[in-house]
Amino acid sequence: MDKMEALDKVLEEYGKVPGSLITILQKTQDIFGYIPKDVINHISQATKVKPAKIYGVATFYSQFRLEPIGKYLIMMCQGTACHVNGSDEIAREVSEYLGIEDGQTTEDGIFTINNVACLGCCSLAPVMMVRSAEGDETFGNLTKEKVVEILEEIRSREA
Repeated sequence: MDKMEALDKVLEEYGKVPGSLITILQKTQDIFGYIPKDVINHISQATKVKPAKIYGVATFYSQFRLEPIGKYLIMMCQGTACHVNGSDEIAREVSEYLGIEDGQTTEDGIFTINNVACLGCCSLAPVMMVRSAEGDETFGNLTKEKVVEILEEIRSREA
């Protein structure tokens, strides 16, 4: 089944259910990895919700992305425990090493950085999680040196 067929199944199930726009957008993002702008028009036609309203919802909630993400989504914890243990310094090191900022994707499409409020791994602070098709990997007790080693190891998988 291709992605548009999968989306059409979602729209068949939720398209006429009042208040289901967020569910539709979540499932759309699950299918595509983000919410393509041309898909917003398709959702609009199926739900009779104006594209501007769909776009407004998709841009209001930080969980939604309108641009594709990298193969590896790096979630940098910025919670209290991580913050007091130097997460700002770790996040700066990741940004400098990859040459991108929060919310951006490397030109090669390998990495995307996303600062998050909390990963729930406070005893490992500072911590980051790397999400990929293979699953989630959590790395804790980070230092600037350790985070570079982790990124180099992940990049070597792609060589």
